[in-house]
Amino acid sequence: MYRAESLKAEEFISDEEIRQTLAYADENKDNEKLVDEILKKAEKRKGLDHREASVLLACEIPEKIEKMYALAKQIKQDYYGNRIVLFAPLYLSNYCVNGCVYCPYHAKNKHIARKKLTQEEIRKEVIALQDMGHKRLAIEAGEDPVNNPIEYILECIQTIYSIKHKNGAIRRVNVNIAATTVENYRKLKEAGIGTYILFQETYNKESYEKLHPTGPKHDYAYHTEAMDRAMEGGIDDVGLGVLFGLEMYRYEFAGLLMHAEHLEAVHGVGPHTISVPRVKRADDINPDDFDNGISDDIFAKICALIRISVPYTGMIISTRESQSVREKVLPLGVSQISGGSRTSVGGYAEPEPEEENSAQFDVSDQRSLDEVVNWLMKLGYIPSFCTACYREGRTGDRFMTLCKNMQILNCCHPNALMTLKEYLEDYASEETKEIGMKLIERELEKIPNPKVKQTASEHIHDIAGGKRDFRF
Repeated sequence: MYRAESLKAEEFISDEEIRQTLAYADENKDNEKLVDEILKKAEKRKGLDHREASVLLACEIPEKIEKMYALAKQIKQDYYGNRIVLFAPLYLSNYCVNGCVYCPYHAKNKHIARKKLTQEEIRKEVIALQDMGHKRLAIEAGEDPVNNPIEYILECIQTIYSIKHKNGAIRRVNVNIAATTVENYRKLKEAGIGTYILFQETYNKESYEKLHPTGPKHDYAYHTEAMDRAMEGGIDDVGLGVLFGLEMYRYEFAGLLMHAEHLEAVHGVGPHTISVPRVKRADDINPDDFDNGISDDIFAKICALIRISVPYTGMIISTRESQSVREKVLPLGVSQISGGSRTSVGGYAEPEPEEENSAQFDVSDQRSLDEVVNWLMKLGYIPSFCTACYREGRTGDRFMTLCKNMQILNCCHPNALMTLKEYLEDYASEETKEIGMKLIERELEKIPNPKVKQTASEHIHDIAGGKRDFRF
């Protein structure tokens, strides 16, 4: 039985409902009247349900796909403007007791270098990240109750927030660790985390259990119900994601949207972010071993339809993807990207020796943060290092209310310009600074509220004079 409001994984992610949805989509993919009705509904900016979106994903009519892309671009602009938020992952430890067959951290992999950062090593890594210009981190760790207990994660968060180096500070720490208990989620909330991120990997229960043959992650229900426990523990910003390539992409797409619908139905707040990673080459892992890989065109279509279906969510593309793929999907709905990333345990303070590879996957986009910032501005985007909503308490339903009413831009646009100005003053190359100053001048003129424009202009002037950390 499918029930979006159920707290049981196999009811809010119903295999039967997904299969019926895919059959319905196949039956109607050439039904132009229905496709047009769905697109007309999507134009209202209120989103689509998993069945409607699945029809669009199945539809292969070129002119309809063009309409989907055009609508995704407009919705992205309406909700998020031309901002792109930047972050970096920081891997704390790759010790793991799980047997995930797609991940090099799996317990049976005896030749990957196992590492765990000490607090002093974390300090060095965070200073290196601050010296690049980063203000927002996503911390990552394998699941190992001995090596990576919750106490270790909490201590790492405390260390990260405590480090102030020159004008650097990490202002938001998002956390991507294994499913855990309500009590532990409360501890993470008290530690001041931003978003709790957990990828489902696959929503197909049968495939999930085969892909996770051993370890605590084998428990499909416990993993799938983690976001409900996180919200019960007080974490009101959560991030979903699947690992495309493990299972049929249309199945995963429907399951992902059903999970978003479930969070809305139960908690009144959908996912703060949705990530769309694809299986990539890594130590002991060959992506060709998985026969559900998707083309760049399918990937772009998925990104566009997530934006149309869940217009309020932030969408994340990591350095798993190349510069060309990122450039293809940026206008279709992406609002966050990583820059200058390392997927090894550490690796920012000092490059990791090749013989000590501890990376979770190969990085496709290996440009520095400055190169990424420069590139974004040349494409017409505002690189943003803003963390204001989190620090002003605009999280959960407070953020979603503003976002769904398309009012969040009133805060985000000037905040993006002020944090970009900080980056340009403290970290940018001369070319990047020159491009950025011209961009800020242009974008200030687009602020519709005269008072906000005046205040933002004054703050930007003060930043040039040495002051920092203004926010609306």
